[in-house]
Amino acid sequence: MSGSTSRRQAIEAITTYSVPAPGFPEPLADTFGRNVFSLPVMKTRLPKNVYKAVAATIDTGAPLDPTLADFVASAMKDWAIEKGASHYAHVFYPLTGFTAEKHDSFLEPDGTGASLAEFQGKTLLQGEPDASSFPNGGLRGTFEARGYTGWDVTSPAYILENPNGNTLCIPTIFISWTGEALDKKTPLLRSQQAMSKQAMRLLTLFGHTDVDTVVSYAGAEQEYFLIDRHFYYARPDLAVANRTLFGAKPSKGQEFDDHYFGAIPERVLAFMIEFDRELFKQGIPAKTRHNEVAPGQFEIAPVFEKSNLAHDHQQLMMTTMKRVAERYGMVALLHEKPFAGVNGSGKHVNFSLGNNNQGNLLNPGDTPHDNEQFLVFCAAIIRGVHKYGGLLRASIASASNDHRLGANEAPPAIISIFLGDQLMDVFDQIAKGGAKASKESGVLELGVDTLPPLKADAGDRNRTSPFAFTGNRFEFRAPGSNQSIADPMIAINAMLAESIDHVASFLEREIEAGTAFHDAVQKVLEEIIVEHGMVVFNGDGYSQEWQDEAAGRGLLNLRTTVEAIAQYDKPEIKDLLSDYGILSNRELQARKDVVLEQYALTILVEAKETLEVGKTMILPAAIRYLGELAGTAAQLLAAGIQTETPMLLTLNKYVKDFNSALATIEEAIGAFGGDDVEAEAKYALDTLIPAMTEARAIADKMESIVADDMWPLPTYNEMLTIL
Repeated sequence: MSGSTSRRQAIEAITTYSVPAPGFPEPLADTFGRNVFSLPVMKTRLPKNVYKAVAATIDTGAPLDPTLADFVASAMKDWAIEKGASHYAHVFYPLTGFTAEKHDSFLEPDGTGASLAEFQGKTLLQGEPDASSFPNGGLRGTFEARGYTGWDVTSPAYILENPNGNTLCIPTIFISWTGEALDKKTPLLRSQQAMSKQAMRLLTLFGHTDVDTVVSYAGAEQEYFLIDRHFYYARPDLAVANRTLFGAKPSKGQEFDDHYFGAIPERVLAFMIEFDRELFKQGIPAKTRHNEVAPGQFEIAPVFEKSNLAHDHQQLMMTTMKRVAERYGMVALLHEKPFAGVNGSGKHVNFSLGNNNQGNLLNPGDTPHDNEQFLVFCAAIIRGVHKYGGLLRASIASASNDHRLGANEAPPAIISIFLGDQLMDVFDQIAKGGAKASKESGVLELGVDTLPPLKADAGDRNRTSPFAFTGNRFEFRAPGSNQSIADPMIAINAMLAESIDHVASFLEREIEAGTAFHDAVQKVLEEIIVEHGMVVFNGDGYSQEWQDEAAGRGLLNLRTTVEAIAQYDKPEIKDLLSDYGILSNRELQARKDVVLEQYALTILVEAKETLEVGKTMILPAAIRYLGELAGTAAQLLAAGIQTETPMLLTLNKYVKDFNSALATIEEAIGAFGGDDVEAEAKYALDTLIPAMTEARAIADKMESIVADDMWPLPTYNEMLTIL
């Protein structure tokens, strides 16, 4: 067994690992929603009038009557205690992008030395965590710490299990004492409401008299890596920076595409089975699991849900994934690019919109050219993506996602739309005066009598497009695996609110002027496809030709977070978010500052870790091997043996260059700073990243020649293939 002592010990521990014995006596279907205070549970525990009022708020967006909170709180407490809960927690989603929770006991002294289980409506409705200790972009100072959580009735409470006791978790919003949003959920709910208002207005114009609240739905495909925890803890860069800051390309990566959809390793499958069960208990509709493209990479995809609930479930899914992976001696890596040179991880957000009465508004039917309602909503999306592509790009901006976008497993930073052959043909006809037909689906004849003919869709899929139509929904492929889906869904809801508003206003003006409704629809569709059709691209998004063509079309190519987040300063984006009551200018500025601060701090931490690992692990190993080579060369020369020493000379040069590169990083860290967060982010981009890149390039060359038993870090070959 080769490798340094720590690496050998890690490999030995992995190869002798045995999967825990199964412990699931009941069918998986029986566990679904067991730990959720869902509507069916409420129906059995609440007075009929209270249940109906709460259900109306959840289903139709009706205002919540706060006087009902005492009834709900009492029933929720009794249910939770029966489930073994001793504490409750208001769960909220601060601007860190992660989940926060504050636990309080149900038990309160009653004045006689005994304790009573108490949980009142006012406690359910509102909590008070410290608001200044979370990223807030200046909305709260240390001397003004008050913030509030507020119960979100549309996202059900649930039980979080632990071997030592359970906790009732209550999803909430998080706002400041001044009422400004400090979280991801509040603007998501606002954007949903703004979009619904305009969509209901448009549906009324189409003659519907039973228009219900329109909601956006989301289903986010979650990609992730699994590595053994022994490797993880032997890699300080992974533990601190969540990605490998050093590492030579593996001899076998994903070149053969043999990992994708391959047989799932036994240990991983055991993890996936338990992971699914934990998700099912929380009412999270996990559907699909499989190997992804890169070795050690996997994916899980849920069924569509209302976007607010999908957001909460995504956050819970990430937390649960990490917890379950630990039970199987593994670590789940959610960084967008934990391993350089191999496939990164995204979180493809599939979205649609609809309601109970009108159904999925993005379902084209068999003859989309005749489906005016679908075409109008689809056109509104085309217009929105073209007008607010910068907002969409900013919504998924982060230091980690910058590594992934455009890296041939993710879409480019250029935001464009893929419609497919069928819809592109329909909109081409519209631009020329009106659509008369739609390309039909075909049939694949396979030439084998025992195989039935297979249906061929009317259009292909395009995995290089950041915003692709996939049959009855759009897929936003640009979000990163570690990101909250709230920000992209806020952007999508916001752009839809404005675009649908534009379409509805256009139709109202035309109808008032005497234009027939069908003709008015044709006019607005034609206007949109002519003015905004340049955002549609059905080709290869990875090609250099597209980069050049997109520039000619005037489409933005915002390659870095620093460039992308500047879009929040655009007047049209400020107006969009403020006019529709989603984010005030002050709230938007705060979010911009938080993203820039986190970007700069992320890279600063990476630089510090690069310096530490380089100085204390890589450089000593290289110097030891250099000494060994020099000693061997001297012994041979003393024995009268003439020998070439190219490796000695090469490694000596690498050591000198690496020393110099580390000195550059150290100097750059010492000079880190700026007048504001924007200057710090720019410094991190222009100075720290190039310095780290140079040091890594040299270290990765040294890895290829330093003796394997001296190299201190687990290698890509080991981490990606030994599981």
